[in-house]
Amino acid sequence: MPRRARIKHGGVPHHVIQRGNNRSACFFSEEDHGFYLESLSEGAARYGCAIHAYILMTNHVHLLTTPRDGEGLSLMMRYLGSRYVQYVNYVYKRSGTLWEGRFKSSVIDSERYLLTCCRYIELNPVRAGMVAAPGDYKWSSYGAHACGRPDDLLQDHPCYLDLGKDEQARQEAYRALFQHDVDAESLVTIREAVNSGLALGGERFKDQIEAVLARSVRAGKPGRPRKRDVETGRSGESNLV
Repeated sequence: MPRRARIKHGGVPHHVIQRGNNRSACFFSEEDHGFYLESLSEGAARYGCAIHAYILMTNHVHLLTTPRDGEGLSLMMRYLGSRYVQYVNYVYKRSGTLWEGRFKSSVIDSERYLLTCCRYIELNPVRAGMVAAPGDYKWSSYGAHACGRPDDLLQDHPCYLDLGKDEQARQEAYRALFQHDVDAESLVTIREAVNSGLALGGERFKDQIEAVLARSVRAGKPGRPRKRDVETGRSGESNLV
């Protein structure tokens, strides 16, 4: 069965996961994390991708990013993956692949899911039992969002900026979002979307993406969107962020 083609859409947030080969470790020291983030910053700048959130786990990475155009994300991940693999192979005197095939991604309805996806990403080490609170984990965007830690890699999404009129208000509001974990239904929905390469959002958002891309972004048989959806004028709606 052919694999689903990746959804490529500029100007829309994407949730990205890249895993170590056979779920093996891809970070072995603090220097590794630092080199990865440095390479991510370079790749994001080179290919026009705004990084809104991230976490570097032992054997996988989550990113929340908005590429400027349809090819930007793939180009950034290719640059990042190649540069980091070369670094790891050199430092640890190894050879061969590090990543488990190609990265996985889903496009996100920002109004409905962006902050939920941030919480999903930054709560990963808590759900994994590695730390008691997201602020206890160093290799994450939580410290910047919730506590104002300087992080030049990040570009705040409008949904984050809307949390408050100034930095302190936004940080307080953001911390309040983490009083509870992401609910079970949202966990399943986010995981299904990113692992299957689907759109994460409401029906109207999915209709918009399908009309623009002329392909299915829902679970089920891949193909073009329903003809009646295009004929109703939904392709003219452009508020996708």
